[in-house]
Amino acid sequence: MARGKMKTEDGRPKTEAGSRKPAARKPAARTARIAIFPFAIRGSRIAGRGAFATRAIPKGERIVEYLGERVSHAVADSRYDDHAGGAHHTFLFTVSRKVVIDATVDGNEARFINHSCDPNCESVIEGGRVFIDAIKPIRTGEELSYDYAYTRDGSETEEEETGLYVCRCGAKKCRGTILAPLSQAEVRRRAAAAKRRHHRAHAHARTSGE
Repeated sequence: MARGKMKTEDGRPKTEAGSRKPAARKPAARTARIAIFPFAIRGSRIAGRGAFATRAIPKGERIVEYLGERVSHAVADSRYDDHAGGAHHTFLFTVSRKVVIDATVDGNEARFINHSCDPNCESVIEGGRVFIDAIKPIRTGEELSYDYAYTRDGSETEEEETGLYVCRCGAKKCRGTILAPLSQAEVRRRAAAAKRRHHRAHAHARTSGE
């Protein structure tokens, strides 16, 4: 998100003819918007770089806003091809059906917060803006994370789930992918398909052995 420069009023005093000259004006102070986050960026065992708490963060604290250029889905798709080189782009955040935040353009440190299937943070969308809030008490030095839950469009294969979109969070309840959890209907469909494959393989083994 492009940020405008902050301006200060110069406060020039008014004088009347014959009055003494006003004191020399001091240069207008320059103000800067310096964001101080309760985390630092460094190497992560999950993926690349991550965000690590520099102080204790209580449950419910709003940690940071996810910033970047706001573009359409079409523009986002044209910029990045998840299948090129077998890598996906994790700096895109879907805000709505029309808007995506591209954190590689005018983004901030929020883009380095990694995914986890057992996260200590969550993403919250309010008024078209995206925030990262703590959902658990976070200790100093602990890595921040939230569930990316990538939206499925139905074209993902089982191989892509644990390949292109693999998760390495290491949580006990890790589902193996950063894609959103499967619906119950899809879980049942996959279970039935796996059962059919097992029966076909078993039948083939018996035929070959006869």
